[in-house]
Amino acid sequence: MAIELLTPTQIDEMRPAGRFVADVLTTLVETADVGTDLIELDALAHRMIRDRGAESCYIDYAPSFGRGPFGYVLCTSVNDAVLHGLPHRYKLRDGDLVSFDFAVAVDGWVCDSAVSRVVGTPRDEDLRLIEATEVALARAIEVARPGKKVGDISAVIGETAREYGYPVNTQFGGHGVGRTMHGDPHISNDGKAGRGFPLKPGLVIAIEPWFLASTDEIRMDDDGWTIRSADGSRGAHSEHTIAITEGDPIIMTARD
Repeated sequence: MAIELLTPTQIDEMRPAGRFVADVLTTLVETADVGTDLIELDALAHRMIRDRGAESCYIDYAPSFGRGPFGYVLCTSVNDAVLHGLPHRYKLRDGDLVSFDFAVAVDGWVCDSAVSRVVGTPRDEDLRLIEATEVALARAIEVARPGKKVGDISAVIGETAREYGYPVNTQFGGHGVGRTMHGDPHISNDGKAGRGFPLKPGLVIAIEPWFLASTDEIRMDDDGWTIRSADGSRGAHSEHTIAITEGDPIIMTARD
């Protein structure tokens, strides 16, 4: 797959998609509480997509690793689930760690982002796990500059995981973003600095550290989508779509 470098004008055209993804995730985090049903959260995101005139990247998604089509507009991964959580009838409980992953196209441009939060009373170990993914993401964005390579991003994510004492799985990671949700280059969550595709202005990528508390092994649910830790330990996931520029990277899906 060819790696496309976008012009500054095209990156500006992508900004509404990033802003919308950020707004939806903010709304989901504010809405999710003890007793909130995952199906209701997916329905909320679906209404927001319809009202905005956006297009879901998930509902008809049918990649080789899933049992597609996905059928929903939102990934909701709870506790030991960490990626591609298929929404289902489940009311969030006190202390649940939930990750929301959301991607849409607006005017033909895609942005992708994820956030993890605890509903109700948090456990310190869950807050630390979420913090690790957020710190890894921030550090990875900081090194995403011309002159660096994809391996520099991967290396800093892996280093952060080990600093916090978490193992790293490299089966799923970040990716190129543009007119479609998943493109090259692949951004592994661990790697060697100075290796891989060179980062150039115009490259738009999704960086998505996800860590499990005590394993790097995963298993898939019978639904063919939801990925969980093999040992039942909890997971957290943070993601932003960013654009490489001549200067600082642009966080397209910034929620602040």
